[in-house]
Amino acid sequence: MPRFSRTVRAASVASTAPRRLAARSSEPDSRFTALTTYGELRAALGDPVLDAELLERALTHRSFAYENGGLPTNERLEFLGDSVLGIVVTEALYRTHPDLSEGRLAKLRAAVVNARALAVVARMIGLGEHIKLGKGEESTGGRDKASILSDTVEAVIGAVYLSGGFEVAGALIHLLFDPLMEDAAKLGAGLDWKTSLQELSAERSLGVPEYVIEGSGPDHMRHFVAQVRVGDQLYGHGEGRSKKEAEQQAAETAYTEISAIPVESPETAAG
Repeated sequence: MPRFSRTVRAASVASTAPRRLAARSSEPDSRFTALTTYGELRAALGDPVLDAELLERALTHRSFAYENGGLPTNERLEFLGDSVLGIVVTEALYRTHPDLSEGRLAKLRAAVVNARALAVVARMIGLGEHIKLGKGEESTGGRDKASILSDTVEAVIGAVYLSGGFEVAGALIHLLFDPLMEDAAKLGAGLDWKTSLQELSAERSLGVPEYVIEGSGPDHMRHFVAQVRVGDQLYGHGEGRSKKEAEQQAAETAYTEISAIPVESPETAAG
């Protein structure tokens, strides 16, 4: 685990956020009196310093809050956790890869800090089963939606930061995200398949890739299928619950297909 610089740590902790929440300064919200301990979840998080009320709020999706009289939602904690996650991942990548350019570092960070990657982390720790959802989201598979899972991961990080400070939150982030950062460094083109496909198409003078997408299903359960048109050919196949997910999968398979096509040398073409 990289040692956090004093400058970054001081800047991050120099706020009104306490390093540990001691006795509560005010009476707890009566709507949160029946707090759950979430023992399994806490264990999966490495048992960090984590205030019970903050954890409860971090797990409260807006759909549940609105259906139960306007409870506080996890959105403010999500906002905070997103920033803390970004700082820790950025510093870790900067220190671990001293020879990489800014552009390459940015691609690595994007591969780690995105909704799909955060959803993978959420599924690894079984976060979905603990999220408080409204009936509508519950009935449409909200516990496995990448957007809800990723937002909740960030909210939990925010709750840990407020409970234990920057170093405690940093330790949690390294526990959950170090494997993703290691994998991202090995991905090469897979850091961003759409960008990589565009670069490959330009290199081979094939034109700009265009995505052909078909959607099906009701609004709350949309399913998308995508292919990529490069020149006058269709390549790849991708599916997902969002256009972006389907496009990335299609770009990956198209990249593999086009890469496998032999490139004619000038001599071969002339002959």
